[in-house]
Amino acid sequence: PPPTRRPSGWFADPWASDQWRWWDGSNWTGHVSGRATATPEREPRLPSFLSPPVVAAAIPSIPLIGFILVVVPLAIALGFVPLLLVAPVLLWMDRLEPEPWSERVHAFLWGAFVAGLISLIFNTLFAAITGSETAAAVISAPFIEELTKAGAIVWAVRRKHVDGVMDGLTYAGWSALGFAVIEDFSYFWLAEDENLLFETFVGRALFTPFAHPLFTAWTGLAIGLAVRRRRPLITAWWGLALAMASHAAWNGALSLAEDEGGAVVTVVVLIGFVVLFVATAIGVMVLRRRDRLRLVQLAPLIAQRYQLPLDRVLTLANPRDRRRTRKALPKAERKALDAEAGAVARLGMLFDHDTAPAPADEARLVSQLAAARS
Repeated sequence: PPPTRRPSGWFADPWASDQWRWWDGSNWTGHVSGRATATPEREPRLPSFLSPPVVAAAIPSIPLIGFILVVVPLAIALGFVPLLLVAPVLLWMDRLEPEPWSERVHAFLWGAFVAGLISLIFNTLFAAITGSETAAAVISAPFIEELTKAGAIVWAVRRKHVDGVMDGLTYAGWSALGFAVIEDFSYFWLAEDENLLFETFVGRALFTPFAHPLFTAWTGLAIGLAVRRRRPLITAWWGLALAMASHAAWNGALSLAEDEGGAVVTVVVLIGFVVLFVATAIGVMVLRRRDRLRLVQLAPLIAQRYQLPLDRVLTLANPRDRRRTRKALPKAERKALDAEAGAVARLGMLFDHDTAPAPADEARLVSQLAAARS
């Protein structure tokens, strides 16, 4: 990598000899440029939290949100409640290997705009063709919504920000949360016209705010496993299938409860949701513990290979010790500590395999570690 104090600019890609890669002053980014000329033509047009699909989908989506804001401003305010409930859980999940905020925001915007817009168009057309809102909820919605939300995870893989299962779950959660927020805008808007805003808000924002993240978690789990095992993403099809199946079962149960007016069915659905939530939470805690213990085991190797003090690596590998160290630092240095901890954790994941790490991936993470420690 170029010297960490070098200003941002285009440099020879350290793991692809036929292209340039943009150095933002501290890290390599996902922006690349071909070497058709002696020098690359221009810097990236978009910041890291945006991408061409997000911008294209936001152009028609933002006016619609603005219309709802003017007509029923309460719908927009209530739509952000799930964000307040789910975001802290996603941040807790991501404490060992914190992802860049720009990438979290990108996944959220992808779910809100890309997945939200495509799903709205597809589901509306399906309901119009079949003449059944229930069919759209049970057939088209699970398929198109889970498929489009998965795009945010794939984009994070493309940008080389997914190194394992927890990363896959993290990006799945942020993408699903963005979709849930934008979907609640429309649900609350329509509910206001039918005088059902309170009931809809309680059911969607308070009782089941984790519904979409729980469905998409299957996709994130499968993609994370595929990346960790260094297999093609197509092998993660089973996670997408489980996400679609659980989503369809959930929508079908709710439709049955609404059509039949059955309180018993509603209670059973809510109990099933609670069971799924608890099981997922336990699974996440087990995965976090497994990653932490594995990083502790790999600490001597990481310290020796990258010339780091062993006690420093052990401190970064233990969330409690890292939190204590972080509190003792000035605010200006805490961000660097988080970046260093993330780089160390990702380097550890490179060696959590039977095969040697890819030189390109190792070079990318070493540059991030050097930038953080500088």
